[in-house]
Amino acid sequence: MARRDQAIGGLSGADSPSRGAGSGSGADTGAGEVWVFIQTGDGTVAEVSLELLGRARELASELDTAVGAVLVGSEVSPLVQTLIDHGADRVYMADDPALRDYLAQPYARVVSRLIEQYQPEIVLYGATTTGRDLAPRVASTLRTGLTADCTDLRIGPHQTKERDYERLLYQIRPAFGGNIIATIISPDHRPQMATVREGVFRLPEPEPGRDGQVVMVPVNLPAEDYCVHVIHRSLEEKGVDLKGASVIVAGGAGVGSREGFALIRELADTLGGVVGASRAAVDAGWIGHEHQVGQTGTTVRPKLYIAAGISGSVQHRAGMDESARILAIDADPQAPIFSVAHYGIVGDLHEVIPRIIRAYRSKV
Repeated sequence: MARRDQAIGGLSGADSPSRGAGSGSGADTGAGEVWVFIQTGDGTVAEVSLELLGRARELASELDTAVGAVLVGSEVSPLVQTLIDHGADRVYMADDPALRDYLAQPYARVVSRLIEQYQPEIVLYGATTTGRDLAPRVASTLRTGLTADCTDLRIGPHQTKERDYERLLYQIRPAFGGNIIATIISPDHRPQMATVREGVFRLPEPEPGRDGQVVMVPVNLPAEDYCVHVIHRSLEEKGVDLKGASVIVAGGAGVGSREGFALIRELADTLGGVVGASRAAVDAGWIGHEHQVGQTGTTVRPKLYIAAGISGSVQHRAGMDESARILAIDADPQAPIFSVAHYGIVGDLHEVIPRIIRAYRSKV
């Protein structure tokens, strides 16, 4: 269960403490930890933050350190136990009415000062609109590196002529339009920071009643930090929810045209699923990017994934190969997609899919 401690150190409008400074009961709290910035909205924790807590738990185990969750907002204390249940050992909570809405400058100030004071080894953010806005500001303030849109994180060594490094964070992401996979490191600056795409890590199973510590963070920021005010919030539901879909029917270059995706949509509607696509289909302008599955799109794990006319590049397979069941339809019997498929049909999708639809409808 959560244990609430008195504020350790604290934030104020004065200059932040220098890196490495600190004394008293909290000097060692946070040092060397793996932190996750927790994104919230409407009283809930963003799923990507929970996914990152699960990965942070694994990284922290390799580094033999603790996991910290940075919780910033207003009336966010009810979320503390959820974070601890999902892997946080400490929750650094800055709870203030002025932080109700995400504002870049106040949030960046709070997070930057927390990092300067407690000196974590690694800080992770979700690659959401909030994370992509906040993380670069924090990195610039701290003069440290940042890798954006990572699809994997690992711990490993690195050698140069001058020095051998141990236990660095490997920040792995697609580069050059997804044509290569780059591994990026920050050997000489701390913390090592990265934003991570939604869905690339599994959501960890919670451990109800798990023990953890809450570090209360006083907030007293200068007035100039609040030069921007939220006047109105407008929320729109996602048009496509690939992450939450149990059935996905995805089309690739083999679909042939924008009009060809009508067949993909018909099969998806018949099965109660959603439409996905490969990068080739998106680049061709046949369907919107929000439907794209793969390393440069969305990572998915549905109960059923149907790949129609998708050859199966390594970038696409990385975004769907953990699906519970995969059915591949392609005219090329040597297509790489068959290497990850549980079931394969070699044939023209324009002939195969109508047969699947008719067979399914005849049984229901």
